[in-house]
Amino acid sequence: MQTLAESQLLEGYRFPLLAGAVACIISMLLTPLIKTLAFKFGAVDDPKRDDRRVHKEPLPRWGGIAIYGGFVAAVLGVLPFAYPIQPFPLYVWGMLGIGGLVVIVGALDDLHQFSAKIQLLFLILAGFGIQFFASEGKVIQIQGLSWPPLGGNGEWIDFGMWALPITALYIFIVSKTMDTIDGIDGLASGIAAIAGGALSIIATYEGQPRVALLAAALAGASLGFIRHNYNPAKIIMGTGGAQLLGFTLAALSIVGAMKTAAAMAILVPLLVFGVPLFDAVQVVIRRKMSGVPITQADKRHIHHQLLARGLSQRQAVWVLYGIAIVLCALLVLAVRSNSTGSG
Repeated sequence: MQTLAESQLLEGYRFPLLAGAVACIISMLLTPLIKTLAFKFGAVDDPKRDDRRVHKEPLPRWGGIAIYGGFVAAVLGVLPFAYPIQPFPLYVWGMLGIGGLVVIVGALDDLHQFSAKIQLLFLILAGFGIQFFASEGKVIQIQGLSWPPLGGNGEWIDFGMWALPITALYIFIVSKTMDTIDGIDGLASGIAAIAGGALSIIATYEGQPRVALLAAALAGASLGFIRHNYNPAKIIMGTGGAQLLGFTLAALSIVGAMKTAAAMAILVPLLVFGVPLFDAVQVVIRRKMSGVPITQADKRHIHHQLLARGLSQRQAVWVLYGIAIVLCALLVLAVRSNSTGSG
């Protein structure tokens, strides 16, 4: 006879784990095919283009297409099986649809090198657009903030119509910082896997099973890609991949962790996206102090600084992985503590 402990084993985590496994396998299998496709169409990153590149040989881009393929396959395959009644709320279709556009535009950017203004405009529009895919009380929008933050009795400040631009700006910032941190083998995909795993755990703990499944699927797709992207990388994810990860993680953090931990919502981006956000802030500050445009590419990123101190690519990646794991673990513990205390 099955014991109570056995019946509760991985309770709530089974379908997210299944989605993560499916996404990982599909992403891993798709990546070599996408590699061939990228070479065929000339979507190749040339290390001689500037001195920021740390790889020595030309690498195919478009790895984000494989990540997206694994993510979509897992969501479409597992969600109906897990939740046969209304498996796809409107916000899920919004993530899949607009996420697909992010990958397509990013793939075109890898070929034609769009300006920073075009990338800004598109990501802002994506951030606005996802907010209109609302159903069953689920809307990907930062509607307000508890103030003072981190307090159980904070006063709720409703953003009203300002919620639209605030959400769009937040999604843009996370999407762009995930893109800019994608500078050495395996870094962005690993950070995304860690962040997705943390958001999945929080959503499971707080009773948001679909959000947990989507976050786990994205984490799994990122892990599958790491098989080919870890140093020495055979392919890179390109603009579309990095911005897809940022866009989807930002959206999941809003509909998931920020909703369940409203009193401490300010902690969510600071911890789950701590590494890319800190990197972006310090880069902007250093560029401003040097009198160069903040959009000018250079070697001021954290990973470049670690390499300059003598670390190998693998060592630098694991240092940043470790920081991300600690920050995400702190967020999970904080959300759990806050939920237990309020219960």
